[in-house]
Amino acid sequence: MGRKVVVAACSLNLWALDYHHNLAMIVESIQQAKARGAMYRTGPELEITGYSCQDHFYESDTVLHSWEALAELLCNRACYGIIVDVGMPVKHKNVLYNCRLRTVEDHFLPRLVQRVTGQKTVVFGDAVLSTYDTCIGYEICEELWNPRSSHISLSLDGVEIIINSSGSYREIRKSWQSLEYIKAASAKCGGCYVFANLKGCDGDRVHFSGDATIALNGNVVAHTPPFQLSEVDVITAAVDLEDIRVYRHMIASRCHLAAEAPAYPRVQVDFSLSSDNDLFLPSCSPISVALPTPEQEILYGPACWLWDYLRRSGQGGFLLPLSGGVDSASTATIVYSMCCLIVKAVADGEQQVLDDVRRIVSQKEYVPTDPRQLCGLLFHTVYMASENSSQETKKRAKTLAQQIGSYHLSIVVDTVVSAMLGVFSVSTGHLPKFRACGGSERENVALQNVQARVRMISAYLYAQLVLWVRGRPGGLLVLGSGNVDEALRGYMTKYDCSSADINPIGGFSKVDLKNFLRLAAEKLQLPVLLEILQAAPTAELEPLVEGRVVQTDEQDMGMTYDELSQYGKLRKVEGCGPYSMFCKLIHLWRDLTPAQVAEKVKFFFRYYSVNRHKMTVLTPAYHAETYSPDDNRFDHRPFLYNYRWTWHKIDRKVMNLKPVPQLNEVKKLGEGRGSGGVAARSDGTEGGGGKQQDGGAGGSGKRTHHTHVPPQPPQQPANETPRQGIQVAVLSETIEPSVTLVLAEDSTAGSNKSPSNASSDTNSYYSCYSAPATKDCSVLELHGAGEEASDGSSSTTLSCKDEYLSHSPSLSGHQANEALVSQ
Repeated sequence: MGRKVVVAACSLNLWALDYHHNLAMIVESIQQAKARGAMYRTGPELEITGYSCQDHFYESDTVLHSWEALAELLCNRACYGIIVDVGMPVKHKNVLYNCRLRTVEDHFLPRLVQRVTGQKTVVFGDAVLSTYDTCIGYEICEELWNPRSSHISLSLDGVEIIINSSGSYREIRKSWQSLEYIKAASAKCGGCYVFANLKGCDGDRVHFSGDATIALNGNVVAHTPPFQLSEVDVITAAVDLEDIRVYRHMIASRCHLAAEAPAYPRVQVDFSLSSDNDLFLPSCSPISVALPTPEQEILYGPACWLWDYLRRSGQGGFLLPLSGGVDSASTATIVYSMCCLIVKAVADGEQQVLDDVRRIVSQKEYVPTDPRQLCGLLFHTVYMASENSSQETKKRAKTLAQQIGSYHLSIVVDTVVSAMLGVFSVSTGHLPKFRACGGSERENVALQNVQARVRMISAYLYAQLVLWVRGRPGGLLVLGSGNVDEALRGYMTKYDCSSADINPIGGFSKVDLKNFLRLAAEKLQLPVLLEILQAAPTAELEPLVEGRVVQTDEQDMGMTYDELSQYGKLRKVEGCGPYSMFCKLIHLWRDLTPAQVAEKVKFFFRYYSVNRHKMTVLTPAYHAETYSPDDNRFDHRPFLYNYRWTWHKIDRKVMNLKPVPQLNEVKKLGEGRGSGGVAARSDGTEGGGGKQQDGGAGGSGKRTHHTHVPPQPPQQPANETPRQGIQVAVLSETIEPSVTLVLAEDSTAGSNKSPSNASSDTNSYYSCYSAPATKDCSVLELHGAGEEASDGSSSTTLSCKDEYLSHSPSLSGHQANEALVSQ
């Protein structure tokens, strides 16, 4: 028996519920795998039905057609001489399973399959395949990265090849995750890990990344290139089984665990993956994988998604309202990137891409060689001006259209807007005015929304008729260009140009889009994008002042795009409500007081909740960002909120945060430790006798209470920021002197030693370190902020109740309202 086996992993561009297409892709991948010498072929998750069937999985037709497709596949001669692993839903004991067709319990086959195989039952459950030369086990999709991954127990039971059929979609900045998990799985346990994945758009908002990977003992040995328009990608690797066995022998701890591991049921297969004559078959070698940058993910990911949508929609191209701003320019650039990918794919011999292009443009002999020429056939842009539009945006839109080659039109919508306002005026006797002309806020917003909604109606009119004007059949898909941050804030008019058929940038933040345009300007040679980046984002819905735009997006929203990105990540990714977000942001936004941070957080949530209803009709968008507010799948929340929210928790916290006095305000204290205790008053004066919450001097006692400033600040450890000035909170007499705190200015947030924080009213941060208080200890030395220290022999300790934390306007937590300075 030989020692080398060739395995194949396939990435297929499938279409949900298109059984004929999916079956053809499976057969094509099997043929390619066999042509490369593979004896085992695996494909993506649920490849017979497609992944995004959603509620169609509840239908009995879905299961029936899956078995029909499988029966047809079993009759295909391409399946001879190779183990073929396909995914489909299987109903067993009235429960629907996502299956890889390997089992340990008797399952009766449908009669249409019995007639093909000659067997009535198969085993069903969690088992492994045992061939003459090796053992094969299985995971499905996220079992790779869940806390109890199956590959651990499989490898301990002697499984040498682990198969994972996945349906993993792309998210920005996540390309490395699956690759690292695959490498880690094969490194930790030893073995060959074969990862197959879907690619492209199979009918939903997500874009499957492909990224089929084969890893051996912690090293990647095969990987599909990203962002390809091909429908079938097959990778193979020749794996030396002895490399796996030797690697595992070297892990002593694994050997001990394997002896106690439970055994998987084995399904014996009368087949061998290796050959007796494999001496001259070269074994696979490690390769390096270049992962795409976030800017490249925006440049190519949505472009591939748009192409799949266009060629399967039956439409003749795209139409985009092009405003000359960052968002619409990003959408236009992505369409041009799609045209570049099409030209490259045709040049590489992708016949299916060429056939699709010819069908879409209605030219049987057309061969795309120039992306600008192709863009002129597929892409239509319209600049929709009003009396509030500037010449600068019109010029930028026209220049961009010329540089990418789109079929460009420029129209004026004032006539339609005036007609609608005329109807309103005749019926009500009132004519609204802009704020700049003396109108109210309601009038101002209504007039802006009329313009925006007229543009949406105009976009669909042109989408239906432009190809008619050009003498071509069909219609156009309307593209949207709203970004994820504006959707989160609700900074859009319901049913304006944000309402479209699909939106390629709806999953990206404004910050990422700007970075993407900088890359595209160089990569695609579109210099006008740099000019667009320099202009302030504006909706241009309010009157111009001396021909110039005075309305800007960030001014209208009351927050910056950077802030919106921060809100989005905290709200969704880190699961923060208003109070939790406030607690985090006071540390992240150190240049603001807690009161200012509180107002910003409340302002965001107020508008988020008021505009949440807009997410229920949000245009289907390419999913990319982890904090997407997409109401359809990724952010299930109510759309009717009490927009006032309950802010009392934040407000109470802010109200309790008080500035702390400077150390030099703490005066020499009177004698006595009686019932009153001693401390300085917050106004810097000495207290009067008795028990006082403001720390007034008490009666006589046996110890003297005073402050002292040593000549030098305390010595710092080498790895800490030098401690500078110290601030002391004013505390009352109730003391538990078991905790001593050292307050030192620390520029690094979140010290793992620090149970609490304090700062001055100039927003400096201080770490508080706890230590046991003893009678003669010199734990705390206080050095006045910005002042020369005086000589002396005594050290000073600061004791306080350990359930209180001291604060300034820059920090959160319990307020320190009690303290005692004592020797």
